[in-house]
Amino acid sequence: MKADITIPEVENVFVAAVQEWSDDFMEKVWYVYLVNDSDFDIDSVMVVSKAFGTLDGEMKKTSLLRHAFVQVPAVSVVKVEMIEKSVLALNNEFMLTYFIGNTLYDKKFIFKANAINETAVEEVPILFVDGVIVR
Repeated sequence: MKADITIPEVENVFVAAVQEWSDDFMEKVWYVYLVNDSDFDIDSVMVVSKAFGTLDGEMKKTSLLRHAFVQVPAVSVVKVEMIEKSVLALNNEFMLTYFIGNTLYDKKFIFKANAINETAVEEVPILFVDGVIVR
């Protein structure tokens, strides 16, 4: 039975953390973007995020945040959420689920603890700004 189930591979869809100026906080903060660098519109998009890990010898985890998008067009980006400074020291996980046609795709993206920093940046496709990418 398991052999009959095909799990499609997520390609050209990924998440990136980009540092931007925030007038609310009067400093640069990190925002996570969902990047659809594919030739297909993705529909019924759900992103579930959480942070977890050990700080000062104590296990910490945040609550789940859920984000839904009706559609993310081909070759486009959508801002998902801001990452608070205090959770950058934790693993930040983003579980992505979406449809292309009638096919369901899902993938888990994890920014490892302290991986989101200014020394780990590269150019993010479509946005053309520096950011930390997880594929």
